[in-house]
Amino acid sequence: MSPVKEVSAAIATIASPNGNSAHATVERPWGSFTTLEEGRGYKIKRIEVKPGHRLSLQMHHHRSEHWIVVSGTAKVTCGDKETMISTNQSTYVPKCTSHRLENPGIIPLILIEVQNGEYLGEDDIIRFQDDYSRHEKK
Repeated sequence: MSPVKEVSAAIATIASPNGNSAHATVERPWGSFTTLEEGRGYKIKRIEVKPGHRLSLQMHHHRSEHWIVVSGTAKVTCGDKETMISTNQSTYVPKCTSHRLENPGIIPLILIEVQNGEYLGEDDIIRFQDDYSRHEKK
C-alpha cells in the first residue's frame, strides 16, 4: 500500500462515525492544522495552507517531520534546498534543519505531517522569519 493510502486509511479509522474528525482544528494566519493522533514519540497532523500563504521559516530541536501532499502543490524549503512537491509526493525534514512550507498555487494545499521525536510540543518552534510578525528567535 502506498504511504498516502496508508495515511488515508489511518484517517478513516480516526474519524467519527458521521465522517467528521473528532479533533479540534487550530486556525493560523496561513491556514489551519488538526492533530489527528498522537502517542509516545509521534504526532500526526492534517495541515491546510491557504493559496499564496506560507509558514514561518523555522526549525525544531526535538523532532523531525515527514510531509505527504494530499492535494495541491507545496514549495518546500529544507536547509538550503527548495523543491516543489505535489499530490502523492512526500519529503522529510530532519530535526535541527531550517524549513518552510509554502502554497504557491491557487487551491488550498492539504498535507499530512508525521512528527517523530522525544518532544513534540508547539513551543519547540524556533522562528527565523515570519510573514505574520509572530515572535522570532535568533
